[in-house]
Amino acid sequence: MSRQISLLEDYLGVQFFHRDRTGVRLTEAGERYLEDIGPAFERIAMATRKLTSSRRDEHLRLRVYSTFAAKWLMRRMADFQHRQPDVRLRIMTAVAPVDFSRETVDASIQFGDGTWPGVESTFLFGDELRAVCNPGLLPSLGRKPLPRDVLAFRLIHSHYRSADWPDWLKSAGIDPPQESAPFMLPNSLLAYQAASDGLGIAIAQTRMVEAELSSGTLVYFSDHVLRRPLGYYLVTPPRSPHEGKLARLRAWLLEEISLRDRQA
Repeated sequence: MSRQISLLEDYLGVQFFHRDRTGVRLTEAGERYLEDIGPAFERIAMATRKLTSSRRDEHLRLRVYSTFAAKWLMRRMADFQHRQPDVRLRIMTAVAPVDFSRETVDASIQFGDGTWPGVESTFLFGDELRAVCNPGLLPSLGRKPLPRDVLAFRLIHSHYRSADWPDWLKSAGIDPPQESAPFMLPNSLLAYQAASDGLGIAIAQTRMVEAELSSGTLVYFSDHVLRRPLGYYLVTPPRSPHEGKLARLRAWLLEEISLRDRQA
């Protein structure tokens, strides 16, 4: 390696290292050069790791949100494995938008408007919000609840979806309450569980609480629905060594969503 560095210094006419009896350290020019070319070497290293990883691991690495995995994906996984026995999914969870140049991920399911740069996105389903609660809360009103009646109960908030309650209330013409200490939970998964346990009313993405609504552990508090111009998307890189498997995953997801829509 030292020979190659010496050749590079001779070629460029620049000294990159101070060499003495105490060791080797970068010169000022060497530090500037490293700062400029370092990111390129990082990308080369990442590409090499991804290439060697794909040779060793035939799993299709899918990154999703924890709530999406627990409330939508997991209960459908048996069907996917039955239909696509040769596609082995490895599920990972994260919140930030995927960066395929830095992460060893083949696909991601993300929430937003679908306009992320440098990726391909396939719309799965939209953002539909409704207030949900344990059915035991409703008899206390003595009548059919109106949207504004949510203010008579504790509102359960999700940290990662902190805009949901304000947006829903605004769409219903209700001023948000001045909560000095709102009941805030880390994610929607815990918020839905808290509502199911009778701790208050949660604002839910209807797709994420299908099982609870079917079993009766959760019910809609009122008829008011908020639909926003956002949704869940399957996000993939422009090029992938797993194009065939990604196409089958995409087709299966769209089929599952279409089936639910026909049954609704």
